[in-house]
Amino acid sequence: MSEPKAPIPAPGDTYKGWLFKWTNYIKGYQRRWFVLSNGLLSYYRTQAEMGHTCRGTINLATANIAVEDSCNFVISNGGTQTYHLKASSEVERQRWITALELAKAKAFRMQAESDDSGDESSPPAAGQGGGSRNSEVQSTLRTLGSKVEDLSTCNDLIAKHGSALQRSLSELEGVRLEGQTSEKIRQVTERATLFRITSNAMINACRDFLSLAQAHSKRWQKALQAEREQRVRLEETLEQLAKQHNHLERAFRGATVLPPSQSNPAIDNKGSAPVKGDASDEDDENEFFDACEDVQEFITVPADPKYHRRSGSNVSGISSEMGMDDGTASLDEQSVASNPESPQSQEVVPMRKRRTRIPDKPNYSLNLWSIMKNCIGKELSKIPMPVNFNEPLSMLQRLSEDLEYYELLDRAAKCHNSLEQMCYVAAFTVSSYSTTVHRTGKPFNPLLGETFELDRAQESGYRSLCEQVSHHPPAAAHHAISERGWTLRQEIALASKFRGKYLSIMPLGSIHCIFEKSNNHYSWKKVTTTVHNIIVGKLWIDQSGEIDIVNHRTGDRCHLKFAPYSYFSRDVARKVTGVVTDKEGKAHYVLSGTWDEKMEYSRVMQSSRGGENGAEGRQKTVYQTLKAKELWKKTPLPDGAENMYYFSTLALTLNEPEEGVAPTDSRRRPDQRLMEQGRWEEANAEKQRLEEKQRTVRREREREANRSASPSEEGKEPADGALIEDSISDSPLKSGHQDNYKAMWFERRVDPATGEPTHIYTGGYWEAKEQGNWDSCPDIF
Repeated sequence: MSEPKAPIPAPGDTYKGWLFKWTNYIKGYQRRWFVLSNGLLSYYRTQAEMGHTCRGTINLATANIAVEDSCNFVISNGGTQTYHLKASSEVERQRWITALELAKAKAFRMQAESDDSGDESSPPAAGQGGGSRNSEVQSTLRTLGSKVEDLSTCNDLIAKHGSALQRSLSELEGVRLEGQTSEKIRQVTERATLFRITSNAMINACRDFLSLAQAHSKRWQKALQAEREQRVRLEETLEQLAKQHNHLERAFRGATVLPPSQSNPAIDNKGSAPVKGDASDEDDENEFFDACEDVQEFITVPADPKYHRRSGSNVSGISSEMGMDDGTASLDEQSVASNPESPQSQEVVPMRKRRTRIPDKPNYSLNLWSIMKNCIGKELSKIPMPVNFNEPLSMLQRLSEDLEYYELLDRAAKCHNSLEQMCYVAAFTVSSYSTTVHRTGKPFNPLLGETFELDRAQESGYRSLCEQVSHHPPAAAHHAISERGWTLRQEIALASKFRGKYLSIMPLGSIHCIFEKSNNHYSWKKVTTTVHNIIVGKLWIDQSGEIDIVNHRTGDRCHLKFAPYSYFSRDVARKVTGVVTDKEGKAHYVLSGTWDEKMEYSRVMQSSRGGENGAEGRQKTVYQTLKAKELWKKTPLPDGAENMYYFSTLALTLNEPEEGVAPTDSRRRPDQRLMEQGRWEEANAEKQRLEEKQRTVRREREREANRSASPSEEGKEPADGALIEDSISDSPLKSGHQDNYKAMWFERRVDPATGEPTHIYTGGYWEAKEQGNWDSCPDIF
């Protein structure tokens, strides 16, 4: 493509040319066609786009122009828009700077007459548009009149002093002086007269301008009013069309319980949803899932009224084929009614009073990019981060937060039907993400051998223990057991990548839940967590992916789908849908809700194949369901949570000091404690000390392992702390553990249900706590 030679800029000229514009940290500078006209700098991908697609515009009247080096310069209008530009040469850059400065000066002078940029960014309300613009014009005219009055006053003073000067000179002229002196005085007099004439001409020109402005003010007002009325009419028309579209869609779909999650593009305006930025070419690279997403695989419609009629013959039981609304009325109510330990039937006993507040988060500023620019492409666990980006909890404590809604497992343990039990397990799975919606702080990476106990036997009937069993790769084992008949265990390793604009966290490993009475064994995996706007903008978190919960005893399954956030989707943000099926694949329950608010379930009465999806020829399944009932609802955050890292009531208590815990417990970690107290500088120093100590211990452990290994045993697996069955292809930790470390309270075994190697709790922790015997615990802090 031949480049037109840019002309030398002149005041008022339109200036065009190629510049390189910074887009993002992956694509860097990209070549764009820029046009400077009427105080506005616009850019396009190519010259051909000038007639139809503008990628961005910045108003120079309020912009700041700064030169960085020989070819680079920056244009910013105060924060909302910033263009980092680069010219092909220093001469070209100087031409652009000259043109921009001239255009900025002209735009600044004309701002009082026409400030379109203000109108575009803050349009007046429908009822105030005409009056606002009229008052704006009148104000401009009053300002002009005031300026002209000032000029008139100055002219009067000039005329007054000029007359006095002439009188003095006339008097001097009457005095008899030499001819040369008289000639000079006459010249001064002529010049004073010319000065007065010039002043009069200036004031007359200003008066003419004011008269012209007043003569055209009515025409301006009429034009502005007509534009405003036309815009109001268009807004009303669009609103009416949107209402009609929504009405027609609802009429077509009927009383759908689960609307299609990804098939219709629209904008979700939920309060906490992220807001899209300027429409520019960079948006093509944004991590949004647009209209190309999969169409929802099923549709639900209300069941036939015959299924709602009560029948005394089958109130006592639930038919395996369809069941009655009474029989399945509310899984919640059934479980609570049959639970003798529920709050309604239990006497109040004195409980330990837990804390409800922690010190407010300090407002310390830190340049994120100065730290993250060298970390692109690295794993999160290998990035040295100051505590400024953390929250005062460790990853082990965050893992224990999965038990925030343990009541769901209590209710599941009371269920006699495995499919009903599956609904509660699914709700528990979703509820574990509800605490993450505002939690953008990074938890502390646990030290190798660090533990965390959560003893809630008195209040909630369960005990939980976590241990960091590997550091490279980082992995934590978790075991919780309840007096109410369930056991939860998991081993989670995190694979994370920083990609410049977002951070992806992929949990590896499985979660297992076993119920004592029924011997039902459930397992599932976690979805991907994405943290957006790492460098620029407000951080926000999204959960996306699919979860398959499997009952290994009965073959029942629940398929959950976490819909990724889409700028173009009409559905609510953070949506989750799911279907509970038996081993034959027959659907019994449909689940719907959001991972940050609530989940509902509907019993399936009948299912059938619907019409084909025209996009791919797939058939949707249509489920006839009973009325949806609430399965789980999020507990509101405590007052002032926004100043306490958005911690939930449980999270506020996790780092509360307790007597008798192990010396390796996260509560005893000094850098984490200092951060909670607001002493961040000391916390950063302590964090570096602990990390260096851990490196030293690891190097010593590796030297001992090398000394103890004989030459004939090279290449064999270490006998103690090594991962067994590393060659198993479905292992979530394929790279194996590289720390030569043997866990204190967990042992590496092959899970009989899944065949995956995992850490199983071996016992002994709670007995050691009762005896106060922690001699075997390592000194990690």
